[in-house]
Formats: sequence, structure tokens, C-alpha cells
Amino acid sequence: MPTPHTRRPLAAVAAVAAALVLSACGGSTGTPDQAAAPRTVAHAHGETQVPADPQRIVVLEPVQLDTTVALGRVPVGAAVLNPTASVPAYLGDQARSVTPVGTVAEPSLEAVAALAPDLILGTESRHSALYDGLSAIAPTVFMASQADPWQDNVRFVGQALGADAEAQGLLDRYEQRCDEVATAYGTAGRTAQLIRPRDGQLTLYGPTSFAGSTLECAGFTTPPRDWEDSISVDLSPEFVLDARADLVLVTGTTAGDESVIPPAVSAVRAESFPDLHVVDQSFWITGVGPLGGLTVLDDLERILSGAAA
Repeated sequence: MPTPHTRRPLAAVAAVAAALVLSACGGSTGTPDQAAAPRTVAHAHGETQVPADPQRIVVLEPVQLDTTVALGRVPVGAAVLNPTASVPAYLGDQARSVTPVGTVAEPSLEAVAALAPDLILGTESRHSALYDGLSAIAPTVFMASQADPWQDNVRFVGQALGADAEAQGLLDRYEQRCDEVATAYGTAGRTAQLIRPRDGQLTLYGPTSFAGSTLECAGFTTPPRDWEDSISVDLSPEFVLDARADLVLVTGTTAGDESVIPPAVSAVRAESFPDLHVVDQSFWITGVGPLGGLTVLDDLERILSGAAA
């Protein structure tokens, strides 16, 4: 549901945006290249003319944040996962300048407008009700869904930025790193399962999830089950043995913090979960994108090599 601020008349939002653009840019409408050669981008909400070389990008999804940073197009603003969250630390110092603009679920139009963006990236499945308000601020393009294969969404961001080849290059490097890990540690034929404890359940992530697809990219196989056309399924603690695999990863806020291991898992750990590790959910779960993928692969290599957390 849109928050109250999203009900502001679009003309008012547009007026705020125009005033901010003028104050930030001295009335300029952009560089000559931007004015002379806008591109038309087809996207989930239609077609939009975007600047040839956008300089002030706002993103509303984690995969869009990760990908823009990886492409060297650090956005001026990004939606975050919850009101107290900041930009993920794994993105490094280069992303410290990014300003939060509300949450992924409920971006703030006022916060977006205050940054005077020249391009906004969002998602139809989450932000369709906000499209008119966002497009009154700046050219806006939407990928279809955050649930689509994340590699496809990386390619979409590359297309929106006119950096198709560069985006594919990021994915190629990710695939290369997967092959390096798989070869170095002989992962073929082994199973792996990521578990996220929450709300008294064990959420298991499948092969189409970000983490699951990265484990499979690195040579592991996810234990088969009915994934119910979803990236994850919830498992009641009494069925804990259904979460077994050769390598089991449990997510927490701090890598190595075994206090987050669910009691049901701890009770049978010695015999049923002998190779279990607690990993950092800030990139294993929410670090969707090429930089997040490389960070997960580095962490996976640390685990497989036996290095300390």
C-alpha cells in the first residue's frame, strides 16, 4: 500500500522536483550529450526516454544498487530494506555516499525528489502504484519483478544505463569465479543448503534464489524438494532432517555466531549436520547482484578452505 506521502498530487511532486533540479543544477537541463542523444528504453511499465549518460541515479531494489555500483555508476540514492538499515557494508567505501530514500517496500517520493535524479530505477511488481509520481520527478524505468532470475535483472540495469556489454562482463566474471571455486574444492556431486531461521520456521532457499543459484554455480546441488514455484520454502522444526545436505549454511547477522542456530538443528547437529557454518545474511540473503555474488563466493571459499571467519 502506498504510504500517505505517495498521495500528494503529482503536480506538486513535479513542482518540487523541478525546483530542486534548478537549484542543484543552476537551471541546466544536462550535458550536451544527454540533451542530444536520449535513449528509449522498453521496460515493464512501457517505454521511457532516458539520458544518454545519467549522472544522478536513484534505485529502489538491492539488485539495482549492487549493479549500478559494480558498473561504476554509484547512485545518489537507494531504497533500503528497513527504516533503520543503511547501504550494505559489502559494497564498500564507494557506496557510502548513497542516500537512503525510504524502504524498498515504501520509497519516499519526497526523498527521491530531494536528490534531483535524472534517472530512477524501480520494479513493477513492487512499485507500480508509484510510477506516475516517480516519473513526474525523473525518467523512470521498471524491471518486471525482483523475483525474476537476478542475472536477468542485472542485464536489465545494464540496458537502462546503456551499459549492456559491461553488465554482461560482470556476469561473466561471476561465472568465472564460480568455476574457480568449483575446480579448487571439488564441489561436483556434493549438496548444499542455505537455511534462514525466522518466525520459528526454517526457511530453505532453493536453486532459483540468489544464494541457491550461487551455490549451484559453484558446483553444488541443492537437495531436491517441491519448491512450490518459489525461491524458498518454510520448514517446521519437527522436519529438520529434511534440511540435511553435505554443506549446510545458516544465516545470521554475524558470521560465525552460533547462537542463531535453531534448537532443532543443534539437537541433531553432530550426526545430521556435521558440516554447518553460520554466514552473514547481509550478503548471502540481501546482497543480490554481481558484487554480492563475488562476496558470497569469497565467503564460500573461506568456508571450504577451512579458514577462520
